[in-house]
Amino acid sequence: MTRNELADFYHGYIACLNRQDWDSLGHFVHPDVTYNGTHVGLAGYRAMLERDFREIPDLVFRVQLLVADPPTVASRLNFKVSPRGEFFGLPINGRTVTFDENVFYACIDGKFAHVWSVIDKAAVAAQLVD
Repeated sequence: MTRNELADFYHGYIACLNRQDWDSLGHFVHPDVTYNGTHVGLAGYRAMLERDFREIPDLVFRVQLLVADPPTVASRLNFKVSPRGEFFGLPINGRTVTFDENVFYACIDGKFAHVWSVIDKAAVAAQLVD
């Protein structure tokens, strides 16, 4: 893939997540995907995303920054959400919080095969201080 094709592919992946189009997830994600160094496979990756959407009903992935350098994508995602109950072990209980995620992807065979994610949990915790 060229840089532009990879960037377009990534935007298609984000649109798939935001639509919760789980049947199309395999178009973007490798069957043997790893997440933060752990093999989760496509089924495990899908289950993780489905859980995120259950726990965060207003979840929307917003791309703030995108760098495509085949076969790698680097992205900064922004979230403004109201998770149910606990979130990252913090008592959110429906309050609205904003945070960012820095995530890197490596493509193999035209699909995201390795995902490394770092979420700014400290930003969430700082918003809970009364």
